Amino acid sequence: MIPSAEELARYTLERQHPLTRTWVDDARRLAILAEEHAALDILLAEDLDIATQRTARLAPGKPVEAMLNHWVAVGNDLQVMFSMRFENMNLAKPFVDATPMSRSPKPSDLSALAEAAQEYYGIHNPLYLRLWSADAGVEGTVPDRRFLAAPISELQPRDVPPGLALRPAKSVEHYDEARRAYEAVDADHPHHTEEAAIQDLEDLQESADDGLLFEITVNDEWAGYAAAIIKPDDALGLPAYVVRELILAKHHRGHGYGPHLSTLLAQALPDPTRIFIGTIHSANHGARTAALTAGRHDVGGWVQLPLRQT
Repeated sequence: MIPSAEELARYTLERQHPLTRTWVDDARRLAILAEEHAALDILLAEDLDIATQRTARLAPGKPVEAMLNHWVAVGNDLQVMFSMRFENMNLAKPFVDATPMSRSPKPSDLSALAEAAQEYYGIHNPLYLRLWSADAGVEGTVPDRRFLAAPISELQPRDVPPGLALRPAKSVEHYDEARRAYEAVDADHPHHTEEAAIQDLEDLQESADDGLLFEITVNDEWAGYAAAIIKPDDALGLPAYVVRELILAKHHRGHGYGPHLSTLLAQALPDPTRIFIGTIHSANHGARTAALTAGRHDVGGWVQLPLRQT
């Protein structure tokens, strides 16, 4: 039997990093998490119409039931919500998510978790099982994205280099330049393509419409984009702004601007009572170092358990 949204919220809250429990009242966070679980996890477990639409778009010809979420008992004291996903909607990169669960996973749970994921979703030949851990990780898994966060009140700009600033943007007129900035990073660091990609033009325009897109400028010259979004399902149940984009043009990289972008963006956002949060791939050492230097905290992240390929 699928737990209620409130039960799932309690499970999720208990598994969060202790530091984040000091930032927001538990009752407020439980309400946000319950809304998130109801709108995503439970809905995708019960709504056959949505499963049919997802199957037609993502896995044509596969059984509709293989696109439903499943609440599964894995061992005597571990229950898990499995969900079929695709990295950035890339059909060549299927994976199984197992973020909602009754307790944190242990190394001894991994074989049973992998077996259950294959049982329900093996027809999609998923590449890995994704788990959440508030700690550094789970022995036997591979690091994925980390969540770097802090209350906006803690992210105060200090010693900002002369000329570096943000200005609100009403449109994404420099999108081609931003795309070339990503291409330059990819050329210098080929692994970067697996760690980050430019947001769609429509997504950045949405941030602009909400007053959450900013041009990074150096001496009033366009130097990149910084953008945020209010998106609870990427915010661990926190009332947060989620980083949507942070990119510098090639000729402005290497000047020590990175750590200042988090603080400048945080202070430019309209509600200073929110949490500032974003995910950074564990292998993207430069971005992680910049975020930590700015005062953000590593509050957990996803890990991958590779699955047997058929």
